[in-house]
Amino acid sequence: MALKFHTLDVFTEQRFGGNPLAVVPEADGLSDDQMQAIAREFNLSETVFIQTPTRPAHSARMRIFTPRSEIAFAGHPTIGTAVLLAELNAPAHNGEKDALIVLEQRIGTVRVGARVRAGAAAFAEFDAPKLPAEAGVLPPDDVVAAGLGLIPSEVGFENHAPVCFAAGNTFAFVPVTSLEAIGRARINGAHWERAFEQQGVSGVYVYTRQCAHTSSAFHVRMFAPQVGIPEDPATGSAAVGLAGIVHQFDALPDGTHRRVIEQGYEMGRPSQIVLTLVVASGKLTTVRIGGSAVRVSEGTLEV
Repeated sequence: MALKFHTLDVFTEQRFGGNPLAVVPEADGLSDDQMQAIAREFNLSETVFIQTPTRPAHSARMRIFTPRSEIAFAGHPTIGTAVLLAELNAPAHNGEKDALIVLEQRIGTVRVGARVRAGAAAFAEFDAPKLPAEAGVLPPDDVVAAGLGLIPSEVGFENHAPVCFAAGNTFAFVPVTSLEAIGRARINGAHWERAFEQQGVSGVYVYTRQCAHTSSAFHVRMFAPQVGIPEDPATGSAAVGLAGIVHQFDALPDGTHRRVIEQGYEMGRPSQIVLTLVVASGKLTTVRIGGSAVRVSEGTLEV
């Protein structure tokens, strides 16, 4: 059986940056084992398989696989799949395409607005299907620091402290003092297991306010060896959790707040994630993730 596939770079306006994604359309005939084998072959952070939606009004059903397992939700597959479907299927008006792409995911239905313009990278954004909530407790800072190969004084800044948040996937969020310290962070052998694997998190999201660009609010890295991702160039689902962190520690006033997150720089794949938070009556009511995506390649799989 021959299947077409596409690859895109997501959360970037330029090819060979951002987070690469493989998308396999017309994947209804594939078994779970076949999808997992294909994802393992691509060996990207995630591979998406597009299937016929359960409701005709929806755009597609999508299943998301890391090289090791299926996951319920992820940000860059959502953005990349929506951009691909908009470019392939949306009608053009005066050379422009605007589309609402409705994607059925294991976490629920996700509606994505996509904008395609000639001569520019396509842009898409979606409201997170779940709001972030605290989820579990991390060990003391010295244990957390050791897990990342850092010293305790490099963990935490201002009133920010390590904490777990979930918004479909659970991440450990670890604030660090500087760009230099975050550059040295790593998966530190047995110390990592003690600090994080026993906590049941999907990954560890390390962040600092020191950034490579003045337009960015946070510089981040994300490690998820538990699901086969040693390091991720851009992590939209974790950015949803960061919204909970920002709301909790930064005491945002009511209104709409926009933050740009830079990631992937240590990997040579610079990425920018646009995070929008809406706060009403002191509560976080909406989290929106946005970013650009560019198509890179297409081909045929023999299954």
